[in-house]
Amino acid sequence: MADQAFDVVIIGSGAAGLSAALELPPELKVAVLAKGDISAGSTAWAQGGIAAVLEPGDSFEHHIEDTIMAGAGLNDRRSVEFVVENAPAAIERLAELGVPFNPGESERWHLTREGGHSHRRIVHVADATGWAVQQALENAVSKHPNITLVPNMVAIDLITGRHAEHGDSGDRVWGVYAVGRAHGGVSAFTAGATILAAGGASRAWLYSTNPRGSTGDGIAMAWRAGCRVSNMEFNQFHPTCLHHHDVKNFLITEAMRGEGGQLKIPGSGRRFMGDFDPRAELAPRDIVARAIDHELKRLGIDFVHLDISHRDPEFVRGHFPTIAAKLLDLGVDITKEPIPVVPAAHYTCGGVVVDLDGKTDLDGLYAAGEVTQSGLHGANRLASNSVLECLVFGLAAARHIGASWDDLSPPPPIRPWDESRVTHSDEEVVVHHNWREIRRFMWDYVGIVRTTKRLERALNRVNLLRQETEDYYGHFRVTPDLIELRNLVEVSGLIVRSALARKESRGLHYIQDYPEMLPDAVDTVLTPSSLA
Repeated sequence: MADQAFDVVIIGSGAAGLSAALELPPELKVAVLAKGDISAGSTAWAQGGIAAVLEPGDSFEHHIEDTIMAGAGLNDRRSVEFVVENAPAAIERLAELGVPFNPGESERWHLTREGGHSHRRIVHVADATGWAVQQALENAVSKHPNITLVPNMVAIDLITGRHAEHGDSGDRVWGVYAVGRAHGGVSAFTAGATILAAGGASRAWLYSTNPRGSTGDGIAMAWRAGCRVSNMEFNQFHPTCLHHHDVKNFLITEAMRGEGGQLKIPGSGRRFMGDFDPRAELAPRDIVARAIDHELKRLGIDFVHLDISHRDPEFVRGHFPTIAAKLLDLGVDITKEPIPVVPAAHYTCGGVVVDLDGKTDLDGLYAAGEVTQSGLHGANRLASNSVLECLVFGLAAARHIGASWDDLSPPPPIRPWDESRVTHSDEEVVVHHNWREIRRFMWDYVGIVRTTKRLERALNRVNLLRQETEDYYGHFRVTPDLIELRNLVEVSGLIVRSALARKESRGLHYIQDYPEMLPDAVDTVLTPSSLA
């Protein structure tokens, strides 16, 4: 594919990217790059729903306080207020786009409740909300001739001033270099404004609920370009991922616990969450994940049970049709028997530092969604605030671009990608081995419960793999697997460095050497040498 010029390039085709595309002025020429299929990102995998204040008796203040309590006080209150107060409008917008939210018996929509929420405020489409949102957004985008969807383009690096033909033109982003999965060629997608909506980094761990592409690409690219990243030590482990020898990343939605699902010890059938928190199964995810991890290690078992078989079978099938059908295919009837579950890496709460307009440290570069640290989530994301963040910040970034478009300069001439000094690799085994090694030691050393000694071991391994990977990257033509490995190494290093810097246990970061929480909540901010 030849180099192409656009007004705005969006990297990522989930809720954040497509929401932004729809909100940009229609006279702007927009490209949306997807790493694989347009629908292959994390949005389509989201089961539970979207949080918003819609129930009589609920309030913005309740939602704000629930978010800050779950985030262990590390949240930026301005960001929380901004997102919560814009949530009902975001839900209305999705409904107008055709998202078929489940209707309530007396209210407009059926609202469910999830861990950490003080009220029922989760709108949903059964247990496949993300898929419904993704399809509605894609359908809307298809009606806009100014938006071009470009699937199977893997972003390599942001185009900055150093890539200009006539020398450096400042700390400015002018688009992205990307390689096609099918043709293998590298193209420059230049633009006056670029939006990172590339998702998180949960595939840095061995067990994850995320699609394969969640390798921290946006975070790594922004860091290399010169952006600060923050709070990378806070990765949420979803408490209930299906434990199955053939299916490795099937999520069992938190809403199942919200509708009465109980966590039990296999064999005895004893409920254990009451031993850890008075909210039992409705405690926030970090508490539930640590409790399960504790029981797995204490008893030497591979999984615990999530049991909703005490509810009426029609209720269970009606509320969780996707899960019920999937598990029935695997031989588990959830209306009659419990589900074997384990925690798995699920959501990246840290990321690229942005303001309320989605602006990063670099002119021309915006970011929205899981790739960011917007201040919304703090030390732990409250359930169903994730798609909401994508919607609100996607719109905010697009609106700021639209309002300031006349002040944005067009890109200068950009140098084409140079492959004159590299060759095709004949050692792909190096890439795949290092990929497996990262995910294994991140799981063993940088998991749900951490120690300084294990983190230091992880950092040593990251540093060795970085040297190997950069040497490999410098000698061979880029491939999607090599790009993902390079980014995984980068974000793993950021995660471990951030974890070592935090001398306390807070939210998702639990370290045995520092089990207490300090009185002051302070962000961990890593600054590239270009900004130091």
